[in-house]
Amino acid sequence: HGVAMPLRYNLFMTRICITPFVQGTGGMASFRLKFEAGLKKRNIDVTYRLDDSFDAALVIAGTRFLPDLKRVRQRGIRLVQRLDGINWVHRVKWSGVRYTTRAIYGNFMLSLIRNRFADRVVYQSQFIKTWWEDWYGIANKPSQVIINGIDLDTYTPDGEHERPDNIYRMLLLEGSLARGLNSGLFHGVAVAEKLAEKFPMEVVVAGTVDEATQKKLQSKVPVKFLGTVPREKIPHLIRSSHLMYCAEVNPPCPNSVIESLACGLPVIGFDSGSLKELVGESAGVIVPYGANPWKLETPDISALAESASEVLTKQNQFRTSARKRAESEFDLDKMVDAYLKVLLEN
Repeated sequence: HGVAMPLRYNLFMTRICITPFVQGTGGMASFRLKFEAGLKKRNIDVTYRLDDSFDAALVIAGTRFLPDLKRVRQRGIRLVQRLDGINWVHRVKWSGVRYTTRAIYGNFMLSLIRNRFADRVVYQSQFIKTWWEDWYGIANKPSQVIINGIDLDTYTPDGEHERPDNIYRMLLLEGSLARGLNSGLFHGVAVAEKLAEKFPMEVVVAGTVDEATQKKLQSKVPVKFLGTVPREKIPHLIRSSHLMYCAEVNPPCPNSVIESLACGLPVIGFDSGSLKELVGESAGVIVPYGANPWKLETPDISALAESASEVLTKQNQFRTSARKRAESEFDLDKMVDAYLKVLLEN
């Protein structure tokens, strides 16, 4: 899938600063690892220190080290901010003081960096760009959309799996479905219950789910909670499923959807956030929400279950389309090249 880099990046040792240095299983850490691997492949050096010497800096979302960002600007070095969605669930669903405080503070810092420090802004989806511009105004600097990419050799339909042949497995794959973020979990299980009227169904949930939510979830359909799954085991988990339900409401640009499509797993969900933008027309089924997602109202469960039936009966067709969609839209090399253009070209 490789695209040769313009030669001029390789005539001298280019170095890019990526900040903050994020680790773990979340989307930001996943992006950092993928982007770094792409840079190393192109002989581009990486640093995480804003006081180091480098040619350009990429801020993944935000950082609290604003004086350091100011010094980078004063040195005349380009600063690019990569933006995800805006924290919003705290506006409609109380999830405790800590969660609410962090959400409000996070939004403030992200918008401050976008307005005062960044030279360029990259939004991860068209939905995210429109959302930021609606809520915080259009930034007075160049901006563009670069959708996340994926290593299509790691996330592939080819490889070991344990997909059951006596029951259909619906996968929910999220960083967290705990507390205030749990409404999509209940919707997903409701869809599986509706499907279970025609098909034998089970639900497998990968991601953080708090104990209270697990206890509250009573279902006729078997539900297995796997907790946080190590990144290297995710392709096997995806290949071992029949369809993936995107449980996030108003998802900004979920990696789990892109990973699923790359492994040939069709995605189902409600048309909120960037979901339609990512899945397209034939790699799964995305139906109208049927209520107001911004108020976390209950979506049209029956409509999704009815459409999702087709995904189960036409597995081969949907699986092939899912992989094709990933190959055309989410190639990692294409993503790295697009970021390098923003970081290094005039």
